Formats: sequence, structure tokens, C-alpha cells
Amino acid sequence: MGMASEFKQFAMRGNVVDLAVGVVIGTAFGKIVSSLVGDVVMPVIGLLVGGVDFSDMALTLRAAQDDQPAVLLGYGRLVQAVVDFLIIALAVFFVVRGINNLKRKEEAAPPPPPPGPSAEEKLLTEIRDLLKAR
Repeated sequence: MGMASEFKQFAMRGNVVDLAVGVVIGTAFGKIVSSLVGDVVMPVIGLLVGGVDFSDMALTLRAAQDDQPAVLLGYGRLVQAVVDFLIIALAVFFVVRGINNLKRKEEAAPPPPPPGPSAEEKLLTEIRDLLKAR
């Protein structure tokens, strides 16, 4: 098998395509959540704690000297990233929980009864029975 056909077989597997779609949607969802956290949640949290802007919070490790910039430990972005993560994790939890609930409902439903014989099968059975009776 040539390398190109082997790669095509690999790339067209259902799991690989599903994963690619998941990554693309996850990236877009991550941008939405980052915007939600940065533009909506963090300003409210900052207002509640006294008007603090978390994105600018940093600890100065070394002050600026001459032409060298200051060395900062930017923990405010870390706080924002943690809030991003918690919101994404909560959203994924609710999605997985909803899927699990749907699966439980499907498993709890009794299987449908097997279909009865078709009209053709019934006719053939009658013919067989008539032939046996002779």
C-alpha cells in the first residue's frame, strides 16, 4: 500500500474526522469563553473586589533600570486563565451530563418487539403446510 493511500485511509477514519471537528469547534468555543471571561465576568469580579483590573495585576520582580524594562510576574492573566478554564470545564461537564442522561433514557427503554412475519412469509408457510398435509 502506498504512503498516500495509507495516509488517506488513516485521515478518513471516523475518529480522526470527529476529532478534527471537535478541535475546530473547541477552538472557537474557547475564544467565545475567553471573551466572556475577559469582557463580562472579570470586570464584574473586579468591580466586586473594589475596581481591580485583573489583567494588569503583576508583581514587580525587578524595577526598570535605564533602558531595561521591569521584570514582572503577571499573575492577573493567570487568574483570568483559571476562570476561563473553570467556565469551559463547567460547560463541558453539563454537555457530558446531558449526553449521559440521554444514554440512560435510551438504555432504560425496552427493546421493540421483533416484527412479525411478512405477508410473503405467511403465504409460503401456508403453502408449506398444505404440501406437508398431502
